[in-house]
Amino acid sequence: MPCVGDLRTLPKAHLHLHLTGGMRPSTLVDLAAEQGRTLPPGLLDPTSVDLDATGLRGWLKFQRLYDAARSLLVGEPEVRRLVGEIVEDQAAAGVGWLELQIDPFSYAVRLGGLQRTVEVVLDALGEASERTGVGTGLILAGNRTRHPSETETHARLAKRFAGRGVVGLGLSNDETRGDTRDFEKAFRMAREAGLVAVPHAGELRGAGSVRLAVERLGAKRLGHGVRAVEDPDVLELLATREVTCEVNPVSNVALHIHQAVAESPWRELREAGVPVAIGADDPLLFRADLIDNYTALGPSDAEAADLARCSITASTAPASLKAELLAGVDSWLASAFARG
Repeated sequence: MPCVGDLRTLPKAHLHLHLTGGMRPSTLVDLAAEQGRTLPPGLLDPTSVDLDATGLRGWLKFQRLYDAARSLLVGEPEVRRLVGEIVEDQAAAGVGWLELQIDPFSYAVRLGGLQRTVEVVLDALGEASERTGVGTGLILAGNRTRHPSETETHARLAKRFAGRGVVGLGLSNDETRGDTRDFEKAFRMAREAGLVAVPHAGELRGAGSVRLAVERLGAKRLGHGVRAVEDPDVLELLATREVTCEVNPVSNVALHIHQAVAESPWRELREAGVPVAIGADDPLLFRADLIDNYTALGPSDAEAADLARCSITASTAPASLKAELLAGVDSWLASAFARG
């Protein structure tokens, strides 16, 4: 039975959201107008372009659109506006804790260097957190299409800001590129600094990529991870190690990982004992926010509450906030049952 409870009032954490991808479409249009820029049709109407990332060079279409949107972030004011609006949108979606992901190299030239980039985003997150009440953390993400030494630089930078807002190290971009094992040093450095390892895996590549991310990078969460269901042994590995899959169902369909949201294996993952946290990935390109992604799955109230609990438990939120949010989930479910 689909939810009767209001998903926007369900306390939850959002663990898979990229900075530029979290931009409001209206802000995209505003910034382009201010700068006299012409936007690619695919940014104005994502349905006008096929973002199939599974074919040869298929990822490039997506990346070109993402880069076009990111090019509008020409300085601190634009980045601060974006971060503030992202956190406001999370508050409206019932998010009590947000972990925003950025690749500092992609913004450093415009913001005065790598360290300054992190400082600007952390400061903007802090201001927005005070204004909205949403707790926030920042994940620095390496780019697997570039030399692993860059991700090692990210790890050193993340270590410098550990305890000051940076909570983890990620690894993103085209999964078909690069050898996961080449990034072991970077992730070892991050883990030794007490940061959570949250690489992307199990999206464009199969269950083997999931195993590598867990066994070689020490992943505690996986960006996507949905293709773990292709190998029962990998499912068991995730369940045993309590590795959370950050499932982004609308994104998976847009990029042709699945043909329809109904194919999302989130229930199969949960039945195998694997924690699942729902994310929105890049709502600017997929035109689906966190609530849209929850809704698309058609969960029951109990299932929605379970997914919310998974997201909170898997987050790096302070223990006191986790307890508060989990208690809120229980209250939400009790109210949903009373109405049902």
